[in-house]
Amino acid sequence: MYKVGITGGIGSGKTTVAKIFEVLGIPVYYADDAAKRLMNEDPVLKAAIIKAFGENAYTNNTLNRSYLAAAVFNNTEKTALLNSLVHPVTIKDAANWVSRQNSAYTLKEAALIFESGTQAQYDFIIGVAAPKALRLHRAMQRNNSTKEQVMQRMQNQIEESIKLKLCNVIITNNEVEPLLPQVLQLHQQLLNNAQKI
Repeated sequence: MYKVGITGGIGSGKTTVAKIFEVLGIPVYYADDAAKRLMNEDPVLKAAIIKAFGENAYTNNTLNRSYLAAAVFNNTEKTALLNSLVHPVTIKDAANWVSRQNSAYTLKEAALIFESGTQAQYDFIIGVAAPKALRLHRAMQRNNSTKEQVMQRMQNQIEESIKLKLCNVIITNNEVEPLLPQVLQLHQQLLNNAQKI
């Protein structure tokens, strides 16, 4: 199975691009959604989070996201600790998901491909780029977040210009250049790449 990753900074529009690939019949694994699900469903992960962050991490057996967000906000050590618990479980879940797919290639949408050191797991990595002001605006609207909260999340990610240099190809999502032609062209390239393995 040819494995493709799609990444980009917060608010770059990774999910929008991934949804277009889904319409084209490509299965997409959304790492953030999976992580949220696993934090609620995986008993070993839940126990590890409670051990690290206390009983208040869960309310009525459901992840207390606001408590956890407050615990890691502005704390790089706590953020790293949470990531060290969640990433391995999500990576394993993604591998199981890939093994069940039957398509030319699979797509995994993940913000932290390079930050988590998992880039070697992919045959090809797509970067989604957008101007910082637009990314900030999108993220504030989407999450009902303050500018400070979004800026903090941006600081937890590798600088976008560095991240994009590590990708095999860049899709520009600046609301000026049309997305669909870029995705269609890339889809054809990925189908060709997948046939060669």
